[in-house]
Amino acid sequence: MTSDIDKKLKSVAEGDLLWTPSDEIIAKAKLTRFTQWLEQKHGITFANYNALWQWSTEDISTFWAMIWDYFEVISDTPYKRVIDELKMPGAKWFEGSKTNYAEHLLRHEAEAKPGKVAFYHSTETRSLATMSWQEVGDQVRKLATRLRELGIKPGDRVVSYMPNVPETAIAMLATTAIGAIWSSAAPEFGANTVVERFGQIEPKFIFAGDGYSFSGKIFDRRTEVAHIIKNIPSIETLVWLPYMGLETESPAGLKSYVFSDLLNGPEVAREEFSYERVGFDHPLWVLFSSGTTGKPKSIVHSHVGMIVEHLKTMTFHCNLGPDSTMFFYSTTGWMMWNSLVSSLITGASAVLYDGSPVHGGVDMLWRMVQDTGVTFFGASPTLVQNMKKAGVRPAELFDLSKFENILLGGAPSSAEVFQWFYDEVKQDLWVSSQSGGTEVCSGLVGGVSTQPVYAGEIQGRGLGIDVRVWDDEGNDLVDEIGELVLAKPAPCMPIYLWGDEGGKRYHDSYFDVFPGIWCHGDQAKINARGGVYIYGRSDATLNRFGVRIGSAEIYRIVDAVDGIKDSLVIGADLPDGGFYMPLFVALEEGVELTNDLINAITTRLRKDASPRHVPDEIHVVPVIPYTLTGKKMEVPIRKIIMGTPHEKAVSRDAMADPSSLSWFLEFSRRADVVAKRS
Repeated sequence: MTSDIDKKLKSVAEGDLLWTPSDEIIAKAKLTRFTQWLEQKHGITFANYNALWQWSTEDISTFWAMIWDYFEVISDTPYKRVIDELKMPGAKWFEGSKTNYAEHLLRHEAEAKPGKVAFYHSTETRSLATMSWQEVGDQVRKLATRLRELGIKPGDRVVSYMPNVPETAIAMLATTAIGAIWSSAAPEFGANTVVERFGQIEPKFIFAGDGYSFSGKIFDRRTEVAHIIKNIPSIETLVWLPYMGLETESPAGLKSYVFSDLLNGPEVAREEFSYERVGFDHPLWVLFSSGTTGKPKSIVHSHVGMIVEHLKTMTFHCNLGPDSTMFFYSTTGWMMWNSLVSSLITGASAVLYDGSPVHGGVDMLWRMVQDTGVTFFGASPTLVQNMKKAGVRPAELFDLSKFENILLGGAPSSAEVFQWFYDEVKQDLWVSSQSGGTEVCSGLVGGVSTQPVYAGEIQGRGLGIDVRVWDDEGNDLVDEIGELVLAKPAPCMPIYLWGDEGGKRYHDSYFDVFPGIWCHGDQAKINARGGVYIYGRSDATLNRFGVRIGSAEIYRIVDAVDGIKDSLVIGADLPDGGFYMPLFVALEEGVELTNDLINAITTRLRKDASPRHVPDEIHVVPVIPYTLTGKKMEVPIRKIIMGTPHEKAVSRDAMADPSSLSWFLEFSRRADVVAKRS
């Protein structure tokens, strides 16, 4: 076994050069066109990407003004200034402007040829189909007009409890087109989780599906919808999406409609429809943090902030345009769904899929890539690791001739995952990784299509985003692990947290470590060439023997060991001054935790990382706990093991599989564990 592990791990090392873009790719890159425009229009030139990034963060007012001009942002009125003050929190962006986010996505309808696809879509119960730009525009205008007729005004909250289908995207675009505020929860969320989120923003209107399908099983959500409505008294109107064909009825005293009925009636021509262009501080949507250890934060973004950020990121860091097709495997409860729909802001097509990523086979997503002509595919590293372990070989099975770029998001990605794409998918491929989050609904660090790809490395810091890595005293670090911070404001930052009077929670969440500096909560490293590595959340950092260890460092090595299906590590300071670091592993079917396997794990950790990375104990668990948005639950599990009552440590409703907690509750009651924390 050990020789196989050695072979697998030695095939690629972190930082190995894997791909260099050709001169043709560089010449055609959207980023190259922007730099050419800067030179031709403004006489500004840059030797390389790092020089461009440096300028974009040193003169952020000029940079974001260039973004506004380059993309010809639509506003009723000119802005007074790009930013009022370089302060955090509280910076005001593009004061005086009046914009609409949905308008910037749908303005491409006028340019699209008849029949050009805006959405490819399928689910476990719906065959692959398409919607043209004209169909999307027609439905958005019809629905937006009906919402206005039903009394929805700018600032009203409209929420969704629906699957990843075109109807949900149409509802989001129609809501934001009239200046109402959108928020979404995935249908797999438990009713109490939804109430905990939506109850904070007091919505008037809810779109709800009757159920959904996952792994071939139908999940009836009619009871959950009734519970949500009963416990959020502000809801006045319900729109049913009979997705699973279940018989539905609405609670007494509530206005109720069927989704398709709202689309009946005459078409609304583009020239007759009026978008609600709103001020610089008008909310676009409310996104929610995972809420595994406390009340979810209700994160509010502005129209203008998301317009300029998504124009920049989707065009320059994802290289999307009218000839692109983007697919990211996501549910409607994750910010990546918002980003997926936002790909339309470049004129690209988007692929919507609802269901299990392995329904119909472990290679199902690659079949989708082939059948829709995807150029840009996004997935979590965990999903890719599962494909790798299952022996999926897409290059041998599918036509991937249009496929150009993979984006890995949602968790740190290992060098081996990068290498898998070149071995099994395509040799001429731009493999990118990104890190950002719900707080900014974008990437802070991400892809650069004109730069080489190094194994496990995020290519660069986002333009206009002053990302640094600091030590505890606030000094810049290079080639050392520290706290990822934002040293200057950015338009993608929340304008506020809903219901956070005085801004205390907003301040305490991001600005209490370094006053006036956004502390993102990630452990990271920036190397001398500007590449970035993310090592996991700061609150899950393992500070062992005075050395900080990112949990991702351990997962990279452990998850590559044959027989290991998944893993989780926690670190806890003990009352006696010691440090307790157990490793929990879920094993492949038929595999046992033998002494040979334990030795393989510990030897590899010691050799490829350091002796400090070797856990104190290794335990087999049935399944690793994750949040509904796919995050390993390191902090809640640490709290439970250290004696925090589980009802205070974690919200079961925010878990993908609440039953996965049971083993850890039993573990926390063991005599030896109790003794450690006593």
